[in-house]
Amino acid sequence: MRTLVTGGLGFIGCNLTDRLLREGHDVVVLDNASRNGTLNNVNWLEDQHPGKFRWIQGDTRDTAAVEEAIRGAETVFHLAAQVAVTTSVQNPQDDFSTNAQGTLNVLEAARHQKRQPIVVFTSTNKVYGEMGQVRVEEQETRYVMPDFPKGISESLPIDFHSPYGCSKGAADQYVHDYFRIYGLRTVVFRMSCIYGNRQFGNEDQGWVAHFVLTALQNGSLTIYGDGKQVRDLLYIEDLVNAFLLAVARIDRTAGEIYNIGGGPSNAVSVWTECSKHLSKVVNQMPSVQFASWRPGDQRIYISDISKALHHFGWQPRISVPEGLERLATWTAEAARILSQYA
Repeated sequence: MRTLVTGGLGFIGCNLTDRLLREGHDVVVLDNASRNGTLNNVNWLEDQHPGKFRWIQGDTRDTAAVEEAIRGAETVFHLAAQVAVTTSVQNPQDDFSTNAQGTLNVLEAARHQKRQPIVVFTSTNKVYGEMGQVRVEEQETRYVMPDFPKGISESLPIDFHSPYGCSKGAADQYVHDYFRIYGLRTVVFRMSCIYGNRQFGNEDQGWVAHFVLTALQNGSLTIYGDGKQVRDLLYIEDLVNAFLLAVARIDRTAGEIYNIGGGPSNAVSVWTECSKHLSKVVNQMPSVQFASWRPGDQRIYISDISKALHHFGWQPRISVPEGLERLATWTAEAARILSQYA
């Protein structure tokens, strides 16, 4: 199967590309290589799969590059995006052109193919905004949602907050609507916190990897908010499994939106609880300082993943302790790469 992965050199993209190549797919990667770590990832992919994939160094905002990359594709995983809330606040125009216009370019290119490909889009839980309508209670180590014991389902009204939420939310709705209007087989994943090997995280995006890296470098962390805010963590291998299962069951998943994350069993508060897990996989904990909440930051977000289980039989397999141990081991072994990144 010929597959296009936009953003295929990023953290999620290179893990997905690696899996596709291992399973014998013909893979084209469209990536502008603008993020730190992407050149390390392309070198890693070349080492693992020499001459087995094609990389087009281009941008989804460039319609010609998108049209070249998508030609003949049977499946498109559209991962290319601007991914940080803080960056979107600083430069909302660039955020919009990357996330909204770039996605529309991919959809239009897919729609005009003689054989329309499946399009899987990575959206975000940020489309739900601050979730002010959800009752939240504060406990000793975390916030809880008493009325949502299974987490947030896809039925919660969307309420974009921050330029990033708006741009990804607009793209999310375009992808969903292209199924209804044009019959394009699309799937939307509204994702929670994804972490794992080959993640070059920083304090604006990829916070789990950022915590691990900072600890290994004996550095200092800034926690925005009080550290009790809760996220459900999903290890990258589990996410890749979800991608492939959703495509395999496209007869059921086409036109659907799924909340994808670790679910309640993999939910932790970002510091008061996650720090305890972190302390078991690093030799020395980082120093910590606290700062004000960031725009649109949710006190708690946990994905209700029951729809994905019901529709295509997916659920996470890797626990937070196991995932953090894997990430810490990889980070330590990749010291040379990480020193170049730092």
